[in-house]
Amino acid sequence: MTDRPLAAYGAVTAAYWAFMLSDGALRMLVLLHFHILGFSPVQLAYLFLLYELAGIITNYSAGWIATRFGLTRTLYAGLGLQIAALLALAMLDPGWAIGASLVYVMVVQGVSGVAKDLAKMASKSAVKLLAPAEGDGLFRWVAALTGSKNAVKGLGFLLGSGLLATLGFGPAVLAMAAVLAAILVGVLIGMPDGLPAGRKGPRLREVWSLDPDINRLALARLFLFGARDVWFVVGIPVYFYAVLSDGTAEGNRAAFFLIGGFMALWIILYGAVQAAAPQVLRAGRRPASALVAEARRWALRLTFIPAALALLAWLAGDPAPWLTAALIAGLLLFGAVFAINSALHSWLILDFAQDVRVSMDVGFYYMANAAGRLLGTLLSGLSYQWGGLSLCLATAAALLGLSTISAARLRD
Repeated sequence: MTDRPLAAYGAVTAAYWAFMLSDGALRMLVLLHFHILGFSPVQLAYLFLLYELAGIITNYSAGWIATRFGLTRTLYAGLGLQIAALLALAMLDPGWAIGASLVYVMVVQGVSGVAKDLAKMASKSAVKLLAPAEGDGLFRWVAALTGSKNAVKGLGFLLGSGLLATLGFGPAVLAMAAVLAAILVGVLIGMPDGLPAGRKGPRLREVWSLDPDINRLALARLFLFGARDVWFVVGIPVYFYAVLSDGTAEGNRAAFFLIGGFMALWIILYGAVQAAAPQVLRAGRRPASALVAEARRWALRLTFIPAALALLAWLAGDPAPWLTAALIAGLLLFGAVFAINSALHSWLILDFAQDVRVSMDVGFYYMANAAGRLLGTLLSGLSYQWGGLSLCLATAAALLGLSTISAARLRD
């Protein structure tokens, strides 16, 4: 183990921040750019399907990869693949037909999905090994990493919208690739020695967890993130675009900034609350069994928010100023309560995981996370096209009900 844990934690955090900034920006660039080109809600969802599917496959094998080849190599591979994906996306020809563009972007997004989950799994596994063993040190360190990561990703949403409005799609993607490459070089130079370099022997089938609590937590995570992405990926951005843009170039630019601003605010709020979760839950003064009980209670509280918003959207029928205001307030509240749930899950998986197989347990858990996002992404386009925003939000409430049932089965 490294004798400079804070320096290693700082280097890991810097690499993860850089990746998530580019990840958030790329999501908004792709979503808004192709919406303007005339892609339907289902086609927009398809753009992200391979991204999420790649996450499932990557997380299945990423824990084994990190155990076999080392955490730092896995982290560097994630950053390198993201740079390659950005460069490939910059080569997209605007003259291509919609079908060709759709397939090309899906494939590139798949590469980006592999990159994201390699970087995420390596970063969070490193925290398990670097965090202080005493008190709530693990909860504080993982909450700081995940909370700050989400705040940075929120800035990425705003950055992506701003770059699209000012530079256009191609130059924006190239600029992000150049900055990420510079950061990768910096991390390669600044990362101290001492993180696990890999070991021979682990078999790929060992990724599957035999711990029932890890399996239950993974299922709760699947439905939790499915419930978020079912409105986050397509429903809310497309609804806000319909409300905010008049269809002109100037109206589109204004809508890009406002939509990106809201998405950024939501993610930043989510990150801030997630980072503060140990204080909100008084984690340092409570046993682990009490925090397991909190996971059950917070899952149930979250379920009521999209259910209430779905009812309001159904009663309104069409977009209305009062509905838009209610959605903004309600979804910000959703973000805060969602953040507590997510922070509890992120701590519980590291608490449940054994040191010797932490990478594989974390990889398995985030495979479920990616499966939930895949489910939410698919349902986002389908539910919005079939029943509008009210069906998106009702579907989110149903998925959260399933997450609550899974969390209720965790043992104290």
